[in-house]
Amino acid sequence: MKLPFRMPWAQAPDRSPARDEKALHPRPGTALALIAGEGEARWTGRNYAALAREGFMKNPVAHRCVRMVSEAAASIGFLAYRRETERPEHPALVLLTRPNGAMTGADFLEALYGQLMLSGNAYVEAIGAGLQATARTAELHLLRPDRVSVVTGADGWPSAYEYRAGTRARRIALDGLLHLKLFHPLDDHEGFAPLAAAQVALDLHNAAGRWNKALLDNSARPSGALVYQPKEGGNLSTDQYQRLKVELDEGYSGPMRAGRPLLLEGGLDWKSMGLSPKDMDFVEAKNGAARDIALAFGVPPMLLGIPGDNTYANYQEANRAFYRLTVLPLVTRTGASFSGFLGDLTGEELKLVPDLDTVAGLSAERDALWARVGAAGFLTDEEKREAVGY
Repeated sequence: MKLPFRMPWAQAPDRSPARDEKALHPRPGTALALIAGEGEARWTGRNYAALAREGFMKNPVAHRCVRMVSEAAASIGFLAYRRETERPEHPALVLLTRPNGAMTGADFLEALYGQLMLSGNAYVEAIGAGLQATARTAELHLLRPDRVSVVTGADGWPSAYEYRAGTRARRIALDGLLHLKLFHPLDDHEGFAPLAAAQVALDLHNAAGRWNKALLDNSARPSGALVYQPKEGGNLSTDQYQRLKVELDEGYSGPMRAGRPLLLEGGLDWKSMGLSPKDMDFVEAKNGAARDIALAFGVPPMLLGIPGDNTYANYQEANRAFYRLTVLPLVTRTGASFSGFLGDLTGEELKLVPDLDTVAGLSAERDALWARVGAAGFLTDEEKREAVGY
């Protein structure tokens, strides 16, 4: 009968027969157990706290991707329109410039986009009365996504929101909270975080960093095994086996004892078992994980300095793709969500669109457009102004 696997130094249960304990001792020519574990993979949870901790707070690639997307998106301003007429002094723009007493508009939008990247959800609560044309009596506040839950009615549609901080909970009406979310194929009410799609790559990249640190703590030497090969044959006795294990643990384990030579006797031999970084294709695996993380966020790897990515001809083209394919769609959908929410607060029709003239990454496109329109002699000045967005 095949015995269940146990660590070589694990004490056998009382119900096990005597031969089970003897089977734990190595035969001549077999390795003494310096086995780290069963090799089962452990994955980071997909909730907001776990992704924020293991991704944004511990992984440099994920941290940089979130910062790049959120900062670039927050730097793009909005234009307010009412019935196709631009309203530069619209109270909604004033509110987005100074949403509350503790945050500026840039801080508010950066935190909002960051929560969307890490959670797939962002919740904006409006506090106060309505907005007036000359004064603001309302404030916008961000709520942590992991503290907000959707309360559904009998028909399955959201009827309210519940905000819970510690032991205190309160209900928020639907018209008092703006819920921005990214597409989730399996959830009707919650969004899906981009970082969750790169969960495997995130854990692989973090594990590679921990492996590097552990290897350096061990004097940059791989693990190995002691092989017992006595000339006359036989096995180690129970006392000899336990004494050898204690000596290894107390005398040669840990970073403070790294590099200490082993004193071998009685037919013992050291055999290296660790795979070199070249054998594991370690560097390329780490770079591949970094590219997968960047791909989930929509950031060209070239902008992160990840080697081996030649998709774009140059840095300028990669930067333009980053704004066109990642930043602008995010800002556009956010402006559309705020249009309805703030329009209800102001009591008038409102349309918020990104101000493309403030996007530094699209300056080359803007210069080319102006040059083409300026050279079009068959257009009047009014037609040229309309063609470039004025």
